[in-house]
Amino acid sequence: MDNRRCVVAGAAKITKYKEIKKYLRRDDFFIYCDAGLSHEEKLAHRADMIVGDFDSSENPLRPTETIVLPHIKDETDTLFAVKEAMRRGFRDFLLVGVIGGRLDHTLGNIAVLNMLASEGCTALAVDDYSEVSVVTDKAEVSCDFSYFSLLNVTGVCRGVSIKNALYPLDRAELTTEFPLGISNEPLPGKTALITVREGRALLIKVRRN
Repeated sequence: MDNRRCVVAGAAKITKYKEIKKYLRRDDFFIYCDAGLSHEEKLAHRADMIVGDFDSSENPLRPTETIVLPHIKDETDTLFAVKEAMRRGFRDFLLVGVIGGRLDHTLGNIAVLNMLASEGCTALAVDDYSEVSVVTDKAEVSCDFSYFSLLNVTGVCRGVSIKNALYPLDRAELTTEFPLGISNEPLPGKTALITVREGRALLIKVRRN
């Protein structure tokens, strides 16, 4: 098992590189997916691996390990990159450049987060404004964040409790048909506490401007 974290960079637009770079570590293992390689210079981390079918950019033909995928395939470049990293022993993931732009790709990458949670991996996706993760037991939201939303991503979430927040919950159910947990706020000076007894919930934390 590789104890380092794997960072997977997709091609979604990033404008606030300074915010994204706050999450990076010097020893991160970086995989850039296809046009995600355009973020390499501004993220200031060289690629350890490049993955893609190169339908949205050209193969850079560098000495860096590069896995060229077929254009016709079941897995997205991002999903392949994550699975390849898991095969190599990585269990901790940060996804950047995977949210925004095309909604279908954003939802597909939420599915990747869900898959990682089901495999017992730690995973976080970050964009210009927020952090996104899947909660299977407990989580916290500090008052450094303006808002947070807790949304169901599969089946029914049961025993959902939220404390120290503007809209508390006590052993509630979250379904895919009713966004009960959207747009909540930690109480001033407090850390919101989240518990999910059954199921998986998508937690979106919105950073303060």
